[in-house]
Amino acid sequence: MKKVDVAIIGAGTAGMRAYREVSKQTKSVALIEGGVYGTTCARVGCMPSKLLIAAAEAAYHGQHTAPFGVHYEAPRIDGKAVMDRVRFERDRFVGFVVSDVEEWPKEHRIKGYAKFKSDHVLEISDGTQIEAKTIVIATGSRTNVLPKFKELGDRLVVNDDVFYWESLPKSVAVFGPGVIGLEIGQALHRLGVKVVLFGRSASLGSISDPDVLKQATTIFSDEFPVYLQTDLVKFNNKGDSVEVEYKDKEGKLGKESFEYILAATGRVPNVDQVGLENTSVKLGKSGVPIFDEQTGRIGDSHIYIGGDVTNELPLLHEASDEGRIAGYNAIRHPKNKRFKKSSPIAVVFSDPQIMSIGQSHKELTDKKIDFKIGEVDFKGQGRSRVMLKNKGLLRVYGEVGSGRFLGAEMIGPSAEHVAHLLSWAHQSELTVSEILDRPFYHPVIEEGVRTAFRTLNKNLGFVSELPLREV
Repeated sequence: MKKVDVAIIGAGTAGMRAYREVSKQTKSVALIEGGVYGTTCARVGCMPSKLLIAAAEAAYHGQHTAPFGVHYEAPRIDGKAVMDRVRFERDRFVGFVVSDVEEWPKEHRIKGYAKFKSDHVLEISDGTQIEAKTIVIATGSRTNVLPKFKELGDRLVVNDDVFYWESLPKSVAVFGPGVIGLEIGQALHRLGVKVVLFGRSASLGSISDPDVLKQATTIFSDEFPVYLQTDLVKFNNKGDSVEVEYKDKEGKLGKESFEYILAATGRVPNVDQVGLENTSVKLGKSGVPIFDEQTGRIGDSHIYIGGDVTNELPLLHEASDEGRIAGYNAIRHPKNKRFKKSSPIAVVFSDPQIMSIGQSHKELTDKKIDFKIGEVDFKGQGRSRVMLKNKGLLRVYGEVGSGRFLGAEMIGPSAEHVAHLLSWAHQSELTVSEILDRPFYHPVIEEGVRTAFRTLNKNLGFVSELPLREV
């Protein structure tokens, strides 16, 4: 039996970050990985999806320049060349991650799947047993495939499969209008694939603000078919295609055929096959152990957790932070430190982009927080109109009384950049008035941000124009 100070299950973003923290303090560490090295983000997530989106944008924007007086012929899309670049660049990103891991001492890297035999003992799939003083669970998550989709055989794909395609298909039905479904669905549509996006509820792109959601639904529905509040009746597998029978929100029956069905119906944490039933930890929803977000510690045990496996915010920067916290405390157990997490920030790389920072409209409403709203519609915003990217809505939230900036949701131009600007303001705990006291250049999209905050400041009962700053 191999004995170590710390064992880390999973070598993804969280596991790698935990390893870096632990290895600063000890050489007695085991980093266990059953699959291939290379994070979810690099291999099948953030980076390959952005490569597909970049190709889609190149195909799309040249067809929408007529209002500028600029005209192009229709693009010729070479699906094989598109996917060749996606896979080549994806493999390059993965290679950087793999080379980092392979530079770490060989004796620290254990290949195989780990399962708890008891609170302190792990058994690897080859029969090796490892006893550890503390253990970090960083096993990530996997695509959630609902039972009714599994009967489709090779007509079913998940987002991971898309980035291994050698060319583009003729048609795809995308089920799940969340972040993944929206990004991939729109990109494939712009690359000439027939796409229909299906959703059971009215939600789209994880937006919770009803006004932002209304704008988003209109914008995307105007570009390609988006069927929300739609019930799947059944699939008819035809061998080389799938016929989808569905009932729309008015109760009308519809039927369409597609080459593939893409299931983008969320992700599930990888906690069901690590043997947690053999430990003393208490499990919460989705089988995830109950843990302290500020320490990464599970209950009062010596086991820590971080990354997508927590089933909270499956984002790379969150996984990195959580892995670091878990690793920092695992090697210092039981002398745990509590760490403040960064302000929440999320971006959907659709076009227009979607973002949210801080507390969402739903969170504020559910918590019954007394807040007001400021907004800007980008339809008439100067710089956005100049660039013909004047679609979307930004809504910002402020606390009544204190004037503290609480959060924002947006669909619109350069939302990824606006998200960073606002997340920094939120993490700095600025008031709405303090944000308005910062400089805004002209002419930029961020002037729209100022408009939204001016409206919010007025709705909060503060002066609409701040006094000049005296020396």
